[in-house]
Amino acid sequence: MKRLSYFFPILIVTLMLQNICLSADNVVWVSSTNASLKADQSASSQTIADLSVGDELAVISIDKKWYKVKTKSGKEGFIYRGKISDTKPETMASQGKSGGGAGGLLGDLTGSGITANSADSSRSIRGLSPEAQEYAQQTGKPQEFRDALDSVLELKTDDKEIEQFLVDGKIGEYAE
Repeated sequence: MKRLSYFFPILIVTLMLQNICLSADNVVWVSSTNASLKADQSASSQTIADLSVGDELAVISIDKKWYKVKTKSGKEGFIYRGKISDTKPETMASQGKSGGGAGGLLGDLTGSGITANSADSSRSIRGLSPEAQEYAQQTGKPQEFRDALDSVLELKTDDKEIEQFLVDGKIGEYAE
């Protein structure tokens, strides 16, 4: 009987807290370039609208990896969870910069200081560090291995190749 008297107040408090959480504005922001509002919970479904980094979206419902949202202009649709954030992102454009990595698939956020120009120029300094080169020479690693590494690091990938990789590998919003 005593346990029952503790149960009801705890239940009431829990329900009140749940109600408070549900009544709070459930807002997310677009955090990835190339984000789009989809008609259905599928990356291949019709695009309703193209979204920009920093766009505010009101969450209507959540179903596993997809959020049903409403834009400020009133359009409703679905967006993949990997393209949104609970906090408003600070875009590089707001700082007077441009950038983004992997063809924009990594977003246009300030969390990374890598811009397109520095990413391209950094390829020329990649490869083995002086310490690694010394180790390779001391352990007798053939020059052909180092040349092979350099040739791999010189490879470039465009947006379409990255997108196809995600589709083929069923990665991210293309996962089943």
